[in-house]
Amino acid sequence: MAADADVAVILGAALRADGSPGPALLRRIDTGVALFRQGRAGHLLLSGGVRRHDRTEASEMRRAALAAGVPEDCLTVEDRSRDTLENALFCRPILAARGWTRVLLVTDAYHLPRALYTFRRFGVAARAAAAAPPAPVAAALAAGVREVCAFAVYLWRVEQARYIIGGEAGERGRR
Repeated sequence: MAADADVAVILGAALRADGSPGPALLRRIDTGVALFRQGRAGHLLLSGGVRRHDRTEASEMRRAALAAGVPEDCLTVEDRSRDTLENALFCRPILAARGWTRVLLVTDAYHLPRALYTFRRFGVAARAAAAAPPAPVAAALAAGVREVCAFAVYLWRVEQARYIIGGEAGERGRR
């Protein structure tokens, strides 16, 4: 049986003060590993760089995936990105180089609309794979409110980046 997707791209999230994965990152890792084990994704692309630690989110995801039994040759690390926009920009060439076109995007449900929008605007036809919701419900609601504001900012940031690097928005601007 063929996998539903060539790859599951797991987006990073904050590490704890000690450098270990925080709750959001653990949920995302668990979801990606489950997709791999179920045969729904043939590989995992772990995306997340350094924010406040000398360890990257992607290296911590790799460590956790290996501990969960995912073979090393099924893991690819993108460890430069610091936000969702950079996740899309830095994953895109990796996906293209490997010929991975069937992509599942793993992140929290509240983050999926912005993440899917960003990846799709950069030519990655990703499908959603939501991680389990955070508990308690108040945390999920707070994250959802934050995400509404972040999405509004990303509408502008993504189009600005597309203009700078070329593409549809850049072509319109040069006419």
